[in-house]
Amino acid sequence: MSTPQADDDIVNEMLPAFIEEAHEQSDALEQLLLQLEEAPDDRELLDALFRCAHTIKGSAGVFGLDQVVTFTHHVEALLHRMREGALALTPALSTLLLQSNDVIRGLVQGVRDAQVESPEAAQHREALVSRLRQATTGDDGALTEVPVFPAAADATSGVSPGLRRWHIAVRFGQDTFRHGIDPLTLLNYVSGLGDIPTVVCDTQAVPVLDGFDPENCHLSFQFSLDTAATREEIEQAFKFVREDCELHIIEPGASPKDVIALIEAMPDNMRLGDILVAAGAITRVQLTQGLNSQSEAAVVAGASGAAPLLGELLQSSAAISPNVVAAALQKQQRQRAGGDDNSFIRVHADRLDEVINLLGELVIAGAGASVLAHQTQQRALKEANQQVTRLIESIRNSTLKLRMVPIGETFSRFRRVVRDTASELGKDVLLDIVGGETELDKAMVERIADPLMHLVRNALDHGLETPEQRLAAGKTEQARLTLSACHESGSILIRIIDNGRGVQRDKVLQRAWERNLIEPGFTPPDDEVLNLIFAPGFSTAEKVTNLSGRGVGMDVVRSNVEALRGSVAISSEAGQGSCIDIRLPLTLAIIDGFLVGVGQSKFILPLDAVVEVIANRATATAIDASGRSCVELRGQMLPVVNLRTLYALDSPPPELSSVVVVRAGARRFGVVVDALLGQHQTVIKPLGLMLRSLRGVSGSSILGTGEVALIFDATSLGQLAAQPRTVSGKPQRSEDAGSPITHSIQ
Repeated sequence: MSTPQADDDIVNEMLPAFIEEAHEQSDALEQLLLQLEEAPDDRELLDALFRCAHTIKGSAGVFGLDQVVTFTHHVEALLHRMREGALALTPALSTLLLQSNDVIRGLVQGVRDAQVESPEAAQHREALVSRLRQATTGDDGALTEVPVFPAAADATSGVSPGLRRWHIAVRFGQDTFRHGIDPLTLLNYVSGLGDIPTVVCDTQAVPVLDGFDPENCHLSFQFSLDTAATREEIEQAFKFVREDCELHIIEPGASPKDVIALIEAMPDNMRLGDILVAAGAITRVQLTQGLNSQSEAAVVAGASGAAPLLGELLQSSAAISPNVVAAALQKQQRQRAGGDDNSFIRVHADRLDEVINLLGELVIAGAGASVLAHQTQQRALKEANQQVTRLIESIRNSTLKLRMVPIGETFSRFRRVVRDTASELGKDVLLDIVGGETELDKAMVERIADPLMHLVRNALDHGLETPEQRLAAGKTEQARLTLSACHESGSILIRIIDNGRGVQRDKVLQRAWERNLIEPGFTPPDDEVLNLIFAPGFSTAEKVTNLSGRGVGMDVVRSNVEALRGSVAISSEAGQGSCIDIRLPLTLAIIDGFLVGVGQSKFILPLDAVVEVIANRATATAIDASGRSCVELRGQMLPVVNLRTLYALDSPPPELSSVVVVRAGARRFGVVVDALLGQHQTVIKPLGLMLRSLRGVSGSSILGTGEVALIFDATSLGQLAAQPRTVSGKPQRSEDAGSPITHSIQ
């Protein structure tokens, strides 16, 4: 027999899974509410909203979290009134539900952190309960708790108006008790969805006393449920124990086709009668009667004749469709291996990171083996090594896909931010999300969320106008903020676009003069003026508010993005709006690289950024002190950076060199190298403290020979190539250096 201590241990072991699921349901509830504001008449959204609250309440009830259950019950009651059509969603009601969802999230968070609710939080929760009651009925007495287990009605009684009768069969697994689940408690909870007129306990699976293990569960129930709930709501009641039971639901008025579909979804190797009972085609009593009739007929027939088939008896006695019986017979005879190919399992992120790290070491070891194989010049060994290399590459691609998640999940979080911030500022803002299905490394998504949050709030505060200001400027009253994402040139491009007033260049310039960011009176080009907003401590806000004015934010955004080997740029048109571009690599772990050599040093360029290679040309001599020059390529001037000069490498230049043409966004530039060493699987390693300030470099990698190669950041290297050339330490005119070309070079 399990002890109370053992039960507590099981509950504590399962609690993290509940907390994670509750947070997911809470996030979904928030997003559904925001979507429902835009489509108040969407019944599917409203039903999904109710299911989220119902799932949180049901799961919390299993763990005895009374505060979560009680508060969520009030939310559920309000949503139920909305589903009945008695209440319509208004902005005030939506705000109340959003605030209530915040309380639910806080209660769940308190369970996770084992923190006692503060008096202020409890007072706020009680105030919300009062408002929920008023919004629901205006009468506290209308929110009495549902009975734990209503008295069973007669099996032949009619169904109350507005309700439908479902047939449900559930068989619990042997480990149900060990997992801390009480089937009777679960059935009590299901009864809260409606009335249960009949319950039949199937004792067929209970073993004889000698083989009975009191810690094993052998319970199986078939019952009817009179309810107005949908199939999804009934399934949600069993969601938390779904892996510990076999559940079959047959809806009212189901056709033989529906019953057959349910039979096909059942486990294999069940007996004919069990299949028909579980599908709701017959009751256990009817099955028993059919078996008795078959036995009596077999006695009468004796050895001279064959006993009638059970299916035939049931067709006549229970009026079952012949097609249903035939489907059950086929199911009984069919044996199928394997499980559900579309099932999901939860894997802790730390375990996945460990696999990625081991994969990186495998790639490095494979590169070393490849070098040794080529040195031996043994054909069989080289062919075997090539096969291993292909397998490693396939494993790499498949493993990295496990960490890719849609960025739309992060974008959706900003719906609430835009709603609340716009309301606080008295602005009417519509948020558009484009390209939410674009996938990005999970680690990247988590680290880009905060910079995106600041940029969104900054656009709402500084960029977008109030409705009155927009009407005065001849614009629509409602402003628009767009979050978009797409793949471009082997990286991901995230854009934050607003149709507001744009960056006020004069105001930015004036503030830069006041803070001595540039020499007073000096007016740099427009692009440089826009980049001033990323300077540390820069702010154009007239006063400090909860949203802006402290001069902390945009510089942190740039630092965080660059720490991810990305770049951030801004463009703006006065009176029309602004656009902020963030470019990020797809992953922080392993990339395909293009290996080049300069003297004894090795460098790696991201392969997706390489456009073409100009091999074996005379080494340029017109190079400035910073390693920049220009070359002509098909009638166009191409900015070029010489790595030997840029990094002061101590090796003589060769007579012939190569130029690797690289693309970084709309800019193309060339990189002068001594040797082209081909494609290389690159495991990205962080730079040491001494090298983190090295211009144009984002990381390092270990080659198969044991050498260390630096990995270039195409964007920052392109900025070095496009800077004005210098002669004797003085900058030349930008047209002498050759401006970055923006058309395609192919």
